[in-house]
Amino acid sequence: MEWMDSFMHLYKSNKAPKLLLGKLIFAVSLCALMLIGFNKPSYSEGFRILAAETKIKDHLIQLEANMDLKFSEDALEALRSGVPLIVLINIEIYEDRNWWWDKSVAELEQGYLLLYHALSEKYIIHNLNSGAQQNFISLNTALFSLSNIRDFPLIDKNLLDTDENYYVRLRTYLDIESLPAPMRPIAYISSQWQLQSDWFSWPLKY
Repeated sequence: MEWMDSFMHLYKSNKAPKLLLGKLIFAVSLCALMLIGFNKPSYSEGFRILAAETKIKDHLIQLEANMDLKFSEDALEALRSGVPLIVLINIEIYEDRNWWWDKSVAELEQGYLLLYHALSEKYIIHNLNSGAQQNFISLNTALFSLSNIRDFPLIDKNLLDTDENYYVRLRTYLDIESLPAPMRPIAYISSQWQLQSDWFSWPLKY
């Protein structure tokens, strides 16, 4: 590569200032780290929606969902170091229209804060919508609870037209914007932090 040959020529001739050499070495090292680590694909982590359905209780349509939340090693290391992680769940209800754009009926967002408390050695899940909090003695039990949604209220059945067809779609992702400011630049470009599921859709039966 021409830029590498030029760099080596400057180094051998000893004519380049040490400050310039330092900057060049830093730039080369940074590029190498980005190529080797930041964008290295991994197939052991990621978020997926495994199954989802709705049920009715006292005219209220509720959501049941099972998710697979596999955090990357970088995310788990940050969690164990005291960095809180926020998982967001987007839920949307649409009216299925054949001859026009589908109509948005409802949009909901559910947020959970996952935190490790080093003093008590417990994992904490804080529901950002209701304020409810649960403590777990292990990461596996915390993630199991976080991955299973039960009895989540979606919409009153009376607000829907019985002559129309509706569908629900769901996705979940790690909220990068909630990370501490110094961590965000790396999170924006690192596959270790790009954790989000595809949209999962199904007909709304009521």
